[in-house]
Amino acid sequence: MTGPEIPRWRQPIDALSSTRFGSAFLRRVAPHLDRPLMRLSRGRFALTFGLPTLLLTTIGRKSGEPRSSPLLYLRHGESLVVFGTRFGSPRQPDWYLNIQKTPEATVTLDGEEFEVTPRDATPEEREELWARATRMYGGFEKYGERVVGRQIPIVLLTRVEPIARP
Repeated sequence: MTGPEIPRWRQPIDALSSTRFGSAFLRRVAPHLDRPLMRLSRGRFALTFGLPTLLLTTIGRKSGEPRSSPLLYLRHGESLVVFGTRFGSPRQPDWYLNIQKTPEATVTLDGEEFEVTPRDATPEEREELWARATRMYGGFEKYGERVVGRQIPIVLLTRVEPIARP
């Protein structure tokens, strides 16, 4: 697919997010329903209407407790890439602030749970990954335009391979 055209299967979510009700639902309600749904299904099901979604679990920077966030993602080589759009809010997402303090996390995806090491994208990677994300997720372009006073984090999550034991 080239250009900004939106795949047919994504049109319902773009139509929903463009309404006042839809935008509020996606921002305020869906993540709270997605967390338990994704935990119970081990990352197989989400309310994101067929969009690739993973469950990222970080350690709360204040509480020290596990905190889970459903996030859209892209694959980039061996890594998974997540974006801290926070629907265009001026605040950084909590999951991003958490990994800044404790740079370790767990991903639940496709029935599997595994540890990952997060790192911020380099400036070159940012450009490429943001372009891919805005083509794939139409709303990201709007979020990027709305954000003021912060840079949207783009984080690569690299799977931590278990240590081979003799």
